[in-house]
Amino acid sequence: MKALVLGATGGMGSAIVYELLERGVEVTAFARNLEKLNKLFKNHQVRLVQGDVFNEEQISRAAEYADIVFHSINIPYQEWEDKQPILMKNILNTVKKTRTKLVIVDNIYAYGRNLGTLVAETTRKDPHTKKGKIRLELNSMAKDSGVPMLIAHFPDFYGPHAENTLLDYMFQAIMKDKKAQFVGDQTIPREYIYTPDGAKAVCELAMQDRFEGGHWNIPGTSTITGKEIIELVRELTGYEKKVSTVSKNMIRLLGVFDPGMREMVEMFYLNEDPVVLDGGKYEREIGHIPRTPYKEGFQKTLESITQ
Repeated sequence: MKALVLGATGGMGSAIVYELLERGVEVTAFARNLEKLNKLFKNHQVRLVQGDVFNEEQISRAAEYADIVFHSINIPYQEWEDKQPILMKNILNTVKKTRTKLVIVDNIYAYGRNLGTLVAETTRKDPHTKKGKIRLELNSMAKDSGVPMLIAHFPDFYGPHAENTLLDYMFQAIMKDKKAQFVGDQTIPREYIYTPDGAKAVCELAMQDRFEGGHWNIPGTSTITGKEIIELVRELTGYEKKVSTVSKNMIRLLGVFDPGMREMVEMFYLNEDPVVLDGGKYEREIGHIPRTPYKEGFQKTLESITQ
């Protein structure tokens, strides 16, 4: 089997590449930054392709070597409205032309605000944010395309190379012994997924040929509060500085000067009414969901920052 991983230098993309290699799959890793591709995979047998996902011809050439395409690309929030549909269209056209199968790495935004229960695949998707509506539109594009595909929904990422995530900002500051901040109320339990766990789960779906166009929820280890995260990280690092809280109003204020922060404001509801995924479908139909204990996952993530 051969696979193409789009967005291979990202947190989940790189984890998927490593997991596929463990399974003996021939991998093509596609990303814009060749230097980063070389750094991540220089000691592995991976075909590296530097390319632009907004150039359909470049994606199609890379996909000629694949049976399965993994779409794990992320772009800045402020580009979503204009560029996400173009990106999805390019990928769907490629999959049609090359007659490959498609795995879409997705988040939880399309589900909308949580009503206090576990969110299953059968839960009605009712997004109230602009980005949630965009994700729902992208899901519909994929479904209506008729290509063999599956969509995997994940909570927030953390793990080696999972940069620009909420926890990564805090971890980076802690490892530099700088003043760290946690986004949202530190007492509210939230769910996070360790990227190697997510990669194992989604690759197992792909290996079992579950390309009927279905949605699959892949939850994290469990819910955990910000205070518990900080305490575990203190145990692992000896960090002693106070970890302050970033509120919605603080992000709104930063958004006056920073377009990226401005786009984060509407997603702050996830820190107030967290969405927690129900993995029952996966467990019934596929089997065990990998769940690395948070302390172990944090340790490996923190170690990767210093390497």
